[in-house]
Amino acid sequence: MTDTPTITRKAPAPPSPSAGVQALGRLVGTWRVWGGGAEGTVTYEWLEGGFFLLQRVDLRQDGEPIRGVEIIGHEQPDDDEPGDDIRSRYYDNAGNTFDYVYELEGDTLTIWAGEKGSPAYYRGVFATDGTTLTGRWAYPGGGSDDMTAVRIA
Repeated sequence: MTDTPTITRKAPAPPSPSAGVQALGRLVGTWRVWGGGAEGTVTYEWLEGGFFLLQRVDLRQDGEPIRGVEIIGHEQPDDDEPGDDIRSRYYDNAGNTFDYVYELEGDTLTIWAGEKGSPAYYRGVFATDGTTLTGRWAYPGGGSDDMTAVRIA
């Protein structure tokens, strides 16, 4: 009787979330936000697996309720490699959809409306203790809105 050699194949390592997406974990929690005529709360949580961050929005802007969800992470169609940018799509109760690109460098969070480098963007800085994010939305033509977020949970 001859022994048949056993071939053992190592399973590929499961993918893991990028460092850029993981860094956005400092947003996880509930924040009270105000500025630019808006006030309310936003809550960030991880989707299972840690590849995507979910934001739930519950605001009043100029007296009108604004409720929405945003999914933040790398685009990765089919089995392709993930894209370089951290992108998001936001959906709200008025039927709007908005696309954004997120970037976190140190304590500075930049969110571009549309594409990276857009003239419409938010840039804010986290306080050292991570409980406050203070910044400004800038708009084409020079307009801007100051925004403050304080972690409440």
